[in-house]
Amino acid sequence: MSTTHASNASSSSSKAVVHRWSQTLIPTTRDAPSDAQMPSHIFMTRAGYIRPVGAGIYNYLPLAWRSLQKISHIIREELDAAGASEMLMPALMPTELYAGTKRDQDYGDLLFQLEDRHGRKTALGPTHEEVITDLMCGSLTSYKQFPLNLYQIQTKFRDEARPRAGLLRCREFIMKDAYSFHLELDGDAGLNATYDKMYQAYTNIFTRCGLDFSPVEAEAGPIGGSASHEFMVNCVNGEDTILVCPVSGYAANVEKAEIGNRNHDWTTAPTAEVTKHHTPGMPGIQLVAEHLGTDAAGMLKTLVMQTQEDTPRWVLAVVRGDHEVNEAKVRDAVGTAVQMADEKAAKEAGFAIGYVSPNMLEKLDMVMVIDPDAINNASWATGADESDHHITGFNWSRDLPSAQDKAIVADIRNAAAGDPSPRAEGATLEAKRGIEVGHIFKLGTKYSEAMGLSVLDQNQKKQDVIMGCYGIGVSRTLASCIESSHDDNGIIMPAAIAPYHVQIITIKPNEDGVLDHAFSLADELAEQGLDVLVDDRNERPGPKFKDADLIGIPLRIIVSSKAIEAGQVEFKQRTDEGKAQLINRSDVVDRCVSLIAH
Repeated sequence: MSTTHASNASSSSSKAVVHRWSQTLIPTTRDAPSDAQMPSHIFMTRAGYIRPVGAGIYNYLPLAWRSLQKISHIIREELDAAGASEMLMPALMPTELYAGTKRDQDYGDLLFQLEDRHGRKTALGPTHEEVITDLMCGSLTSYKQFPLNLYQIQTKFRDEARPRAGLLRCREFIMKDAYSFHLELDGDAGLNATYDKMYQAYTNIFTRCGLDFSPVEAEAGPIGGSASHEFMVNCVNGEDTILVCPVSGYAANVEKAEIGNRNHDWTTAPTAEVTKHHTPGMPGIQLVAEHLGTDAAGMLKTLVMQTQEDTPRWVLAVVRGDHEVNEAKVRDAVGTAVQMADEKAAKEAGFAIGYVSPNMLEKLDMVMVIDPDAINNASWATGADESDHHITGFNWSRDLPSAQDKAIVADIRNAAAGDPSPRAEGATLEAKRGIEVGHIFKLGTKYSEAMGLSVLDQNQKKQDVIMGCYGIGVSRTLASCIESSHDDNGIIMPAAIAPYHVQIITIKPNEDGVLDHAFSLADELAEQGLDVLVDDRNERPGPKFKDADLIGIPLRIIVSSKAIEAGQVEFKQRTDEGKAQLINRSDVVDRCVSLIAH
């Protein structure tokens, strides 16, 4: 590559480039945005990777875009190798596609909706399950077409109420979404086989991106079993909690994490009489607990739910006051889908919402599910089934002995650090923080049934198509990388997705031979497949070094007239502490190639 044309070279995953700092847009700044709290938001703005256009809307400047293109290239390579084919669907979608799935109602205010001049209602796609299913309704006609796996990399939209943290929670973001289609679960053409391929592809993608990540079990899909996995970048500032067993390696998010065996005893003798207390104007459980002379762990929390059946049944979910009910676990315990009860209907049925006690089991026909930790106490505080009133002294064996026969005892709460491991007796779960960057799950026939996607199988029997769905937040992956890889001075980019592999800093570039020497070296590096950024600005060394730390290019070479005369350059890795080291000019290319290849 000629240095004459270096400034015009385009970014390519197959062709290395040499770019001049002075002829690209890298607006570094010493000041962090006033609303930025997460390191990735702070450093991506300060390093000139992104600039805000509006709330949750960003320009991707050249450094960010080069990294995003490299992430996308890795995704394409791995998905193509897994048998998927790339396509592109529109960002704009008619809301009539939601008629069968009702997901417009599920999304609610998160869905960007608009109306065109003809009064047709449309939405900006948050994901594309309906669009791809509608396409398949006219495209899949024979069992011989299966399996089929299609993906796209495209901009998505969600009307977040409080967009924050830079690229981690936006209203407009870049996402890879893939959808697979099958007529069976097992076998080479089955959903399970494709799911496993995509799991491996995701593992390859995030490994190649240089991320420290953990695949964790997530809430299961409609088919059941281990039907969902999230890929989390391990990060102390992560927005999600991951629970892991240090002995077995089991890992799951809070919504999915199982809890090991916990003994419970229905026969615990009472230690106090039941006493009613007036508790007006106390909306939080902590205020009530303090008023009653106990703590949240000494209270019972009783939530009113309903089954999602043609004739809904009442479900009472009882957990300890300091725990949170897990709706999915209640569903599994009851054996059918559940949801929080409609407050008006619940009140009409006799529930004092906010003050419900387990004693309602004797008053109405219902299903009660109790978490084991909500049993082992001699004296509980709970609602009094009367507005603005609670009771203390509740005891299961004395006050509701019928629960032992009528209620279901099951793990129905969110797990927490310190809970027994479900995979290793005697071990306890530990909490880690992470940022979700990928999610794969088995959709089953949810969308095909709703939208009429069916095909005649080998036996000429009409069958609903089975689907899988696989997403990666592309822009989120970049932000997560920076969130987990930085220091006080700026970003530390992994070589695979760094905007450039090498940054050459020129000292006094106007001196004879300095720029020529820098670009000659840059060309040699480019010939070896390395992308190079030459800082050709006529600036003092100090600000250039600070900018180099800030933007996080993996390798740094410093070219000066003095070093040239000695046949040397200064060399430093971004992760090195201290000053750069002098090395022979003849050795620097091999050194760079070796480090990037490693």
